[in-house]
Amino acid sequence: MNLEEYFERIGFHGSFDKPDLATLKLIHKQHVMSVPFENLSIHCGEKNVMDLDAAFNKIVRRGRGGWCLENNFLFGWVLREMGYDTTSLGSRVFDHSLNDFGPLDSHFINKVVIDGKAYITDVSFGMSFQLWEPLELVSGMDQPQAAGVFRLLDQGEMWVLEKTGRKPEVLNPEFAKSSLVKRNETNQIYCFTLVPREAEHFLEINHKLQNETSLFTNKSICSLQAPTGFRALIGWTYGEVTYKPDEGVDVLDIRNIMDDEIEQILLEKFNIKLQNKLQPVNNKSHYTF
Repeated sequence: MNLEEYFERIGFHGSFDKPDLATLKLIHKQHVMSVPFENLSIHCGEKNVMDLDAAFNKIVRRGRGGWCLENNFLFGWVLREMGYDTTSLGSRVFDHSLNDFGPLDSHFINKVVIDGKAYITDVSFGMSFQLWEPLELVSGMDQPQAAGVFRLLDQGEMWVLEKTGRKPEVLNPEFAKSSLVKRNETNQIYCFTLVPREAEHFLEINHKLQNETSLFTNKSICSLQAPTGFRALIGWTYGEVTYKPDEGVDVLDIRNIMDDEIEQILLEKFNIKLQNKLQPVNNKSHYTF
């Protein structure tokens, strides 16, 4: 494992002598533009393991993406290697079936302190909830990014991340009423505390998410951020989302694809070539573009 290989993977060619905010913003954005958020291994007969060497080999050397327990785990290592004051945290994702946050820390994030100010980094949530840059850990402050306006709210025992987005403009009439289209403009994303967490904290949830019924067993997911929005493949449904903040809309171009298109879509749109055959899945479970 070395930083040079990681920087090459994300296309970062700047100076990294000084662990400052400008560099953090740059590598954060480069990561989400280069490394997909995906759970395809689960649907290829493979397993995701909480192991830093495995995450590095998969993401950096094999050109794959990963989910938060790989991407943010790796990103935390990168930040520490670069000299950033970095603490890993656990967060509970909002569960629409419960209308509340899930009971377990299923999402891995990192906190970085620079010149006395704390920031939340998250390079692996995917879709329209993906941060392109770190968020300053300040309660109630609107922090606009390409996807919309993000907010961190200090609620005493926990912090909550929420986002206010834009109205969807769906080009394909077949998907006008699809459950894959987000209808609420403001959404809670996850909650977290500032208690430091080591990798061991996530071992149980890493097992549960792959071996029990969960979003990740119900759906095969791959999403990658792009300069004007993002693209995603959920089961057999492929979509490209273009952010148009001046018009107050996100334009969704969604279509269903055939089995024999999947390999080409993964290669052309996500730069992913799988070692084992993907078995796409799109069972009922709340998930939106």
